[in-house]
Amino acid sequence: MNSLKIKGNTEFQPDIESVRQLIADDITKVNHLIQKRLYSEVELINQLGNYIVNSGGKRLRPILVLLSAGLFGYRGNLHTEMAAIVEFIHTATLLHDDVVDASLLRRGQKTANQRWGNEASVLVGDFLYSRAFQMMVEVNSMRIMEIMSETTNTIAEGEVQQLINCHDPDTTQERYMKVIQNKTAKLFEAAAQSGAIICHRPLEDEHAIASYGRHLGTAYQLIDDVLDYSSSAETLGKNIGDDLSEGKPTLPLIFAMENSDHATSTSIRQAIETGGIDKIEQVLNAIVDTGAIAYTANLAYDEAEKAISSIAKLPDSNYKQALITLAKFAVERTH
Repeated sequence: MNSLKIKGNTEFQPDIESVRQLIADDITKVNHLIQKRLYSEVELINQLGNYIVNSGGKRLRPILVLLSAGLFGYRGNLHTEMAAIVEFIHTATLLHDDVVDASLLRRGQKTANQRWGNEASVLVGDFLYSRAFQMMVEVNSMRIMEIMSETTNTIAEGEVQQLINCHDPDTTQERYMKVIQNKTAKLFEAAAQSGAIICHRPLEDEHAIASYGRHLGTAYQLIDDVLDYSSSAETLGKNIGDDLSEGKPTLPLIFAMENSDHATSTSIRQAIETGGIDKIEQVLNAIVDTGAIAYTANLAYDEAEKAISSIAKLPDSNYKQALITLAKFAVERTH
């Protein structure tokens, strides 16, 4: 992968832990709020909810809310509320995703559906969605309700689009990028935008930070696609080749299929159609031979650059530099 060129002031480039330190107190408040609002009198909800929420996620989306609010000088408590709301929505999508994909492993441990069953996972996912909207009402902002309701609806559309693409070797790069934008990037966008909204910033600033989040989320998902074919299961926290086993034509597969000889392309098509990994070695070789990993990674780097460019005109601060570092982290991570 090429090293990401950071634009602007490059003297202050904290690593991801320094980013977390910048908002450490807020992160602690968000974690406490998540635990508090996760509580239900139904014990199964507590068990399953705590299991998935505390399973080692990066909390990138809540971090994005906090950094955005900090960038615009927010003073108050709504940013921690919004960070928890975004994490609940994200966690709900994970629970539903794992059921749809029949996944057995996430973040290096058994998925909730593997431990408690599909029915419980879907219903607790619904609980988290509804709890998020309860909290949104308390934020008392029609603009927040507008953005987040549109976001959850778009995510649902992305999920259905992905389902349509599954086992379809004729899925194009354009169709796949649309899934990424709807299913993943949209929540990053909303997380970033919410910081500007609660600060009552003008639409120009709101659109700038929303664009940052959208490009960041796209870059993040593209690197996920890269890691599915270039990391060990131990490093990534899931089984290598999971996307192929689920019949998902992600970008490395699409590119390799379009740029291989007829015999190899046919094998990849069959692997996507059947969702089988019996030809995983041949597929991996094709991905390497065609440069599919580098192609996908370069697109991710382009998206990270676009994210950074989106906030170029916003005031310089430690929060802005942290957002730049977050974009760099999204494309240079190994898991």
